[in-house]
Amino acid sequence: MKEPVKIDLNLVKAHGLTEEEFERIKRILGREPNFTELGIFSVMWSEHCSYKSSKPTLKKFPTEGERVLVKAGEENAGVVDIGDNLAVVFKMESHNHPSAVEPYQGAATGVGGIIRDIFTMGARPIAIMDSLRFGSLNDPKSRYFLRGVVGGIAFYGNCIGIPTVGGETFFDESYRGNPLVNVLCVGIVKKDMIVKARARGVGNTIFYVGSSTGRDGLGGASFASREITEESHEDRPAVQIGDPFMEKLLLEATLELIKSGVVVGMQDMGAAGLTSSTVETASRGNCGVEIDISLVPRREEGMIPYEVMLSESQERMLVIVKKGMENEAKRIFEKWDLYAIPIGKVTSDGIFRIKDKDRPVAEIPVKSLTEDAPVYLRKRVKPAYLDEVSYLDIDTLPRPDDFNQVLIKLLTSPNIASKEWIWEQYDHMVGINTVVLPGPDAAVLRVKGTKKALALSCDGNGRYCFLDPYEGGKIAVAEAARNVVCVGATPIAITNCLNFGTPTDPEIFWQFTRCVEGMAEACQYLGTPVTGGNVSFYNENPTGAIDPTPVVGMLGLIENTDLICTPWFKEEGDLIVLIGDGKISLGGSEYLYLIHGLKKGRPPELNLSKEKALYDVCLKAIGKGLIKSAHDVSEGGIATSVVESCIINEEKFMGARIDLKNLEKEGERDDLLLFGEVQSCIVASCSPQNIDSLEKIAREKNIGFRLLGEVTGKELIIEKNGKKLISQNTANLYKLWREALSLKLR
Repeated sequence: MKEPVKIDLNLVKAHGLTEEEFERIKRILGREPNFTELGIFSVMWSEHCSYKSSKPTLKKFPTEGERVLVKAGEENAGVVDIGDNLAVVFKMESHNHPSAVEPYQGAATGVGGIIRDIFTMGARPIAIMDSLRFGSLNDPKSRYFLRGVVGGIAFYGNCIGIPTVGGETFFDESYRGNPLVNVLCVGIVKKDMIVKARARGVGNTIFYVGSSTGRDGLGGASFASREITEESHEDRPAVQIGDPFMEKLLLEATLELIKSGVVVGMQDMGAAGLTSSTVETASRGNCGVEIDISLVPRREEGMIPYEVMLSESQERMLVIVKKGMENEAKRIFEKWDLYAIPIGKVTSDGIFRIKDKDRPVAEIPVKSLTEDAPVYLRKRVKPAYLDEVSYLDIDTLPRPDDFNQVLIKLLTSPNIASKEWIWEQYDHMVGINTVVLPGPDAAVLRVKGTKKALALSCDGNGRYCFLDPYEGGKIAVAEAARNVVCVGATPIAITNCLNFGTPTDPEIFWQFTRCVEGMAEACQYLGTPVTGGNVSFYNENPTGAIDPTPVVGMLGLIENTDLICTPWFKEEGDLIVLIGDGKISLGGSEYLYLIHGLKKGRPPELNLSKEKALYDVCLKAIGKGLIKSAHDVSEGGIATSVVESCIINEEKFMGARIDLKNLEKEGERDDLLLFGEVQSCIVASCSPQNIDSLEKIAREKNIGFRLLGEVTGKELIIEKNGKKLISQNTANLYKLWREALSLKLR
């Protein structure tokens, strides 16, 4: 491939740049860019790298807190203090577009990329979580995506030896052809060993480390900044190929290098590869860089500068090493059989300068590619569809004749059924930190050398956000927080992935803005600052945009591992209670969608004051040993929450006898009480002797407290005022719930 001599508007537009942006580039350079420079501007000014549409909106997020050590946007990942001179580094990223084109490698390299974001900060990664979205499993292509994505995550995580400890998976027609693959990674670091992604110290050496450079992943950042089309399969070169065994070597070499004291800064070569890592480290360090790309190790013949700079080959990093310490860096990487090549130096002139031996390749002011990149205030218009879908008259819905069949249909829905088929493919025990296995509300990981543990949860409901983006954004944060509270953890910070359609569509951008505003309000009120994340736009397929889908990764802290709570019922005779206040709604519910085929109504209202009070009650009760189990009420309503508490522990099925009389308000339908969804509510169990103490704590916080029933043998009976609505053997329910997903994939 030869570099074109002539830069014309067709070539500019093929790079995703507008005519106005091209004119701006010419003003910055004082001349026309060459082909390599055009490519550099195209990736650094892409939506994926520059956040040119989302940046003003993201400023609405609260990013400061007493535990926050590294704020959102400052480095590769956020960092929060957990005491004992330890900090947690965590972040979530999307790999949606690559996974839509090549699901196995797209998902695998998504895992590899987020892991590098963590260990380049000096932290040892200890866990992975995933949040996945697919179309209906009745569609063969959705089944293909699911198998490929799960296989890719399992391949990379299992091979590198980092446990995948949980997550969430949701199915809806809006994701058909455009799956969402969001991956979270968390690591532990000593506070005095945190490494920044900054180039500093004029004359310090820039090292290229890790694997060699090929043409895989070429143009991935710009590829992720446009819509999925029928022709997207032709973008396979924009999907990287991962090698987890190489990454394991890179991880260990990097952590050893950091301990040696020679590192000034480092950054993963992720989106936009060598370009973004050099430019962003220089920009954060307020300096310039000069590199010679003839020194970059390559695995393909005839690569031109454009390809070397834009390649997104995996398992590569940029490291700034103290001048005079180069031999020590080489020694460590040679020990691990990895490339460690000095390719340049830090300069003082603020210029990104590229040479190919003695031939100049590019000269661009660093800040023009980062802080001075274009920022757009996109037009926002409330979507017209909301007027139609917001109204729901439940009196027009036919009432079910058989609630047993409705319950079974809900439990075997892919959105509620056990996700064991997914997580059993993951090694979730490697590293022996996993205390609570995948399946419950949140994963729990011990912090070795302390009594502390971390709780992790991923949550987001695109259906709620489709119906009310603001309320849906609030609920995404609150439910993720509620999940970690249910295991006994205090929510302390979030990371996120914001998955939306095309930002230049005013209705899409209205959805995005309202979701962020709702999330920001919830984060502010609940004291969970945003430490970083990712925005993924252009999630559209030929049939339209996905539902707006903000996904929240919540970090919780448990000070004492003796006080971990789980969601399953423990003993016959224990009492079952509903703690919390919230108005039950069928709007946006799984019941309404699955049984009546409707995506309508308003999602259940969220009162943040009641939500925060619920956390206080639950955590205090767990701390005092008053609660034996806790499980939040979410998809499928109270009935499915009770069933899950009966069956989620396969070693000991329990039953329950529930009377809805304490929930009923005059005239309310049985299906609303059973399957309506609600916020700020937890199903808990306790010993009879603790019921009064538990109720007292709830009353002190002015939180609802209602007796639902008691734990029994292996039968589930739900009645109302003497009328039996549901009667099922829980062992049978478990079998149906556990096998439903795998049966749909046969």
